Amino acid sequence: MALNEGSLAERHLTALRGALGFLTRAPVGHDERAWDAFRATPAAFPAVGWIVGAVAAGPLLVGVPAPTAAFGYLLALYAITGINHADGVADLGDAAVVHGGPEKRRAVLKDTEVGVGALLALGVVLVGVALAGLALARRPPAGAFGVVVAAEVGAKLGMASLACLGRPAHEGLGSAFARHPPARLAGPAVVAAPVALLGAPAIAAVLGALGAAFGVRRWFDATLGGISGDAFGAANELGRLAGLHLGVIAWTLS
Repeated sequence: MALNEGSLAERHLTALRGALGFLTRAPVGHDERAWDAFRATPAAFPAVGWIVGAVAAGPLLVGVPAPTAAFGYLLALYAITGINHADGVADLGDAAVVHGGPEKRRAVLKDTEVGVGALLALGVVLVGVALAGLALARRPPAGAFGVVVAAEVGAKLGMASLACLGRPAHEGLGSAFARHPPARLAGPAVVAAPVALLGAPAIAAVLGALGAAFGVRRWFDATLGGISGDAFGAANELGRLAGLHLGVIAWTLS
């Protein structure tokens, strides 16, 4: 029994390493074993959210002026996560402004050129995250920490929901993840559940992030016939944005 438990723990740690290697810039290495374990473990998504949120929230806790703290949060966030997921937002922005059917929009997703829609989408996300960071920097550090972590966990929970509920539009990164039955979403939900201990604003942040992910999935289903790798990136970035602002709103009203 101990051997089996050890093997299970090892598989979870390998999945977490694979998730960190894919979702962040952490120097954990990249290998096929970790990648396969990550793809088989949707719960690894929100587990990484806890780590990313805790690291990114650091500048909001050090007592510097609010604008500096907000800028530091933005820098820390993308220093640890990189820009891979932002590419999903850019592609979504370009595809959203194209006139035509699913084939034409899918072609835009594969196009390496950056259009006006991409620039606008990225600008909205960056400005929105920075403004949320500014609002949080003016709040008590413990509460700001809770909202940032919750928004990140919620964004990754949204990605896990795509993996368990999404229908891939074609073979590719989307189909590599979207192969789990809906019941597998229970694991990610359990990993994300302790967010409730961080208070009502944190709960609102998770719900906001999840709502954005469901919106992304519905748009991809209706417009492109299913999700792709870009859907995961867009769900992460838009989920974080929605989560931060809903958390700030809940905090203001509480």
